[in-house]
Amino acid sequence: MARQEVTFDEVSAAAIGLQDDGEQVTIDTVRERLGSGSPHAIHKHLASWRESQAKPAAPIKADIPEALAAALGQWAQQFAEDAGAATRDALAAADSDIEVLRKSGEALEAEREELAAEVDTLTSERDQSMAMASERSDEIERLTIELRDARRLATDALVGKAKDQLAIDGKDAQLAILREQVERNVAALAAESDARLAAEMELVGAVTARDNFAAEITTLRSQFDAAKAERTALREQVRRAKPA
Repeated sequence: MARQEVTFDEVSAAAIGLQDDGEQVTIDTVRERLGSGSPHAIHKHLASWRESQAKPAAPIKADIPEALAAALGQWAQQFAEDAGAATRDALAAADSDIEVLRKSGEALEAEREELAAEVDTLTSERDQSMAMASERSDEIERLTIELRDARRLATDALVGKAKDQLAIDGKDAQLAILREQVERNVAALAAESDARLAAEMELVGAVTARDNFAAEITTLRSQFDAAKAERTALREQVRRAKPA
């Protein structure tokens, strides 16, 4: 917490103490004795104290002898010289105070310029930080959009692949069903052929039955080849339907 500024009574007491000790009363000596206080505050109170010390003497009117008047004149002259010395001392003290205030003002001005330069630096750094933050915000927004688009493309690709896989699986199932049907038909035709062959062999003899059996076998082979060709065509369709 900042110390409260010095008061008139404190400055007056310090000035009187310096005067009693035979020391010169200035801003620096008063401040040194007080141990604190700004030069401006001390100067203000010190000026008031000095004004209170300069009390004009009341004029005296009296008829005095010439010798006494001459002596008084010499005394007055000496008093004036002494008073002038006091005034010169006061002026010197005032000049010293003014010099102290001038130096203090120069120091404050230099400090103000340093603070102004520091404010300019901080303002520039703040502007740079805000610009960088804006750029990063734009970059984050751009990356967010790219990530969203990439996720959508990946999802679409997975869905398309799943659909293709389902189509392929469906065609494989169709091929399996067709193959089972062909095998059942071949087995049924073979059984029927065997039965027919046996009956015909009983009726017309082994040669006729063999010829008929050979013809049926040829027919079955043609049907089986047709089934294989159809299965091959279906596999080719499946292969073309698969994604590259």
